[in-house]
Amino acid sequence: MTRLILASQSPARTKLLTEAGIQHDVLVSDVDEDAVQAKYGVTDAHDTALLLARAKAEAVAALPEAEGALVIGCDSVFEFDGESHGKPYTAEVARERMLRMSGSQGVLHTGHWLVDCRDTAADADEDETPEGTGATVGAVSSAEVHFAKMSPGEIDAYIATGEPLHCAGSFTIDGLGGAFIRKVDGDPHAVVGLSISTLRDLLVHANVGITELWDNDEQ
Repeated sequence: MTRLILASQSPARTKLLTEAGIQHDVLVSDVDEDAVQAKYGVTDAHDTALLLARAKAEAVAALPEAEGALVIGCDSVFEFDGESHGKPYTAEVARERMLRMSGSQGVLHTGHWLVDCRDTAADADEDETPEGTGATVGAVSSAEVHFAKMSPGEIDAYIATGEPLHCAGSFTIDGLGGAFIRKVDGDPHAVVGLSISTLRDLLVHANVGITELWDNDEQ
């Protein structure tokens, strides 16, 4: 069976894959996101999401544990008022952002990058039938997120839970933050952090159907 490795430590992403019936392993990269952005000078939220997803996927693909597998890397960046927002990390930054976001909307961009680490025809011996294509491809899935009006008390209570501090844009849709989201225009999975339909599209480049990754024990 084809192995899929998720190059992310995000519990939301691995939960999403699991609930979609997709078998996978988790192997976390040690990519310094700030260093990657500084090196390439990317400021556009869409391109930043793709750049960081690629950096994570390629870092994990270079590890010996990834040999013979497909690696998917993901990263999310929130675009609001023309600015790119990653994780706030501190309560002060999260509060400032959420006060501005209240009653407004922004776009959550989730970059995806797939690397096929299986042997290709160039790597295989004469008596082997290689499965790998050597594909290294990416795509971005974006969705517009509309927020409800939030009172300062609600914002403080949400921040006190710690949930928004390590999420792009200072919110989640699949956790406590879902209470403050009125609607999503676009793929809701992109807001969680991994679009299953985008993954399906990328797998085509590796000649793999997404049904091949389904966990038959869960069906």
